This record gives sequence, structure tokens and C-alpha cells, in this order.
Amino acid sequence: MSKAILKYIRLSPTKARLIAREIQGMNAELALATLEFTPNKAAKVIYKVVASAVANGNYDAQSVVIKSCRVDAGPVLRRMTPKARGRGAPIRKPTSHVMVEVIETKEDKVKKGGVN
Repeated sequence: MSKAILKYIRLSPTKARLIAREIQGMNAELALATLEFTPNKAAKVIYKVVASAVANGNYDAQSVVIKSCRVDAGPVLRRMTPKARGRGAPIRKPTSHVMVEVIETKEDKVKKGGVN
């Protein structure tokens, strides 16, 4: 099992969780192909984290399954925008922490054991 973590990315955790739930339990190669053609900022970020998790374990993308893909909320950057009568309205710029864990499939472990 290997994992990759990306912290403090300027991305809404609510929007990123929609993408993370789609790829959970998928084969890594299929997940990377799906994320590559998803027109979403979160998909591009999660693509890089999944690719990093696969590379961290020196695995092949075909022989790995995404065990968990978690998006946690990071600190919120608070900004102000001017409004009428000298007032200010808050702007919330959320950040996220993305964590991906990949695990080798059991079928490939059996194949490797049988070859040796």
C-alpha cells in the first residue's frame, strides 16, 4: 500500500469530494483515464495525487486499486470586498487536503507468486 497527500490546495473541498467519490474503488489506470477527461479543476488535482500515489509504491497503474480517496477541509482564506456605504462583505477562499491510498490487487499478487 502506498499513499500520497497534497495539502493546502486552493480548491473547494465540497466540489472536490464529488470527484473523489467517483474514483474510489476503481482501478488506478481507469481512474486516471476518467480524471484526464473530466472538465473540472478538482479532477486535474486529484489526477496528479493518484499518479503520485502509484509512483510512490513503484507500482504499475494496471495492477493497483484506489483504496481510499479523501478530501478534507483546510484553512479558509478570508478576504473582504467593498460594498455600499463603506461596508465590506466577506469572501471565503477555501483550501483542501487531498489524500489518496492505493493497494495492489490480490489477483496480481497470486500471479507474481505463481511465476516465481
